[in-house]
Amino acid sequence: MKKITLFAGTLLLIFAALAGAQEPDPKGSKDHPLLSRIPGYMISEQANIDFDSYTSPYLEKENVWEGKETKTNYHAQEGTKEMSFIQIVRNYENAIKKLNGQILYADTRILNAKIDKNGGITYVSVEVFNEGRDYTLLIVENKAMEDEVAINEAALNKGLSESGKIAIYGIFFDTGKSAIKPESKPTIDEILKLLNKNNTYKLYVVGHTDSDGTVEANMKLSSERAAAIVKALTAAGVQATRLKSAGVGPYSPVETNRTEAGKAKNRRVELVEML
Repeated sequence: MKKITLFAGTLLLIFAALAGAQEPDPKGSKDHPLLSRIPGYMISEQANIDFDSYTSPYLEKENVWEGKETKTNYHAQEGTKEMSFIQIVRNYENAIKKLNGQILYADTRILNAKIDKNGGITYVSVEVFNEGRDYTLLIVENKAMEDEVAINEAALNKGLSESGKIAIYGIFFDTGKSAIKPESKPTIDEILKLLNKNNTYKLYVVGHTDSDGTVEANMKLSSERAAAIVKALTAAGVQATRLKSAGVGPYSPVETNRTEAGKAKNRRVELVEML
C-alpha cells in the first residue's frame, strides 16, 4: 500500500510540473523586440504585415497609423496568477515610459501610445479582454523608408541625372531645431562623395517641413536646416559657390499631412541641380 501511495504521489508531481511548464507558442511567432509579453502568457496567434494602416477608435488626432504591423494575441497559461485589466495596461504603460514614449490614451482596459526614436515613430495599442486572461498587443512601425536608409553617391547621381533633383531623408534634426544630429554623418558623407566625384555639380539645398506649427515658423526652420547642411558641406571642403540654401516650409508636400507616414515623407531636404 505504501508503494502505491508513493507512485501516485510521483505521478501527481509529474503532472504538476507539466501543468506549470511553458506552453509552446505557435511556430514562427515570437515577442516583438520592442515590447515583450506579460510573464505567464503565451502567444495564441500572431500576424505580421509589411505595410498596413490601422485607425484607432480611441483617438481624435493622430489616429491613423501606417507602417509595418505586428499584431500578437496573448493568452494566460493554465495556472498563471490572474491579472486585472489595469495591471496589464500599467505594465505596458510603464515599459513605454521607460522608452521615453508618449501615452496618447489610457483607461482601465485600453492603451494607445507612440515612441519617437531614431527618426522613426512606432505606435502601440494594448487591449485586454476576458477578465485579463487575453490581450492583444499591436505595434505599427512607421520607420524611415528604404530609400531614406540606403541613400548613396550612386543613387544621388542617378536621381539628379534623371530628374534634376532628389529627396534626402537621412539627415536628422531634433524637433524644431536646425542643428544636424551626429547620426546624419553617413548621408552627409555620401553627398560629399557626389560633389567631389562630380566637380561640375552645383546644387540648391532646399529644406521642407510638414504642416505642424505655423507657416512662418516652418519657413524659418526649413531655411535654417538647409543652411546648416550647406555649412557642413562647405566646412568639409566644398566650394561655397557650388551650393545655395533655401527653405520652402510646408509649401511643397509629396504626401498628405493628414497621416504620420505622410508627414514623415514631407519632412525632407531636396538636392536640386543648379543650372
